[in-house]
Amino acid sequence: MSSVNKAAAGTAKRRITGQGMTEYIIVVALIAIGAVAAVSVFGQAVQAQFANLTGGLMGVPANQVVTPAAATKKTLVDFDN
Repeated sequence: MSSVNKAAAGTAKRRITGQGMTEYIIVVALIAIGAVAAVSVFGQAVQAQFANLTGGLMGVPANQVVTPAAATKKTLVDFDN
């Protein structure tokens, strides 16, 4: 095999590896976009479920409503000493 053929084979292998990496990055980006979309759509429902689960673990009665921490708006006045 001549040195020209070896160089061409090395370039082709590098090109295939680069293509695989590009495809991997595209798949990861699509998964990230899907995760952000799912959180924006189902965020409030999932947050309420976690709040209820936390209340159950803490022993809060089932008829008592547990509000998620993010649902209560706080300002600097709330932290006045």
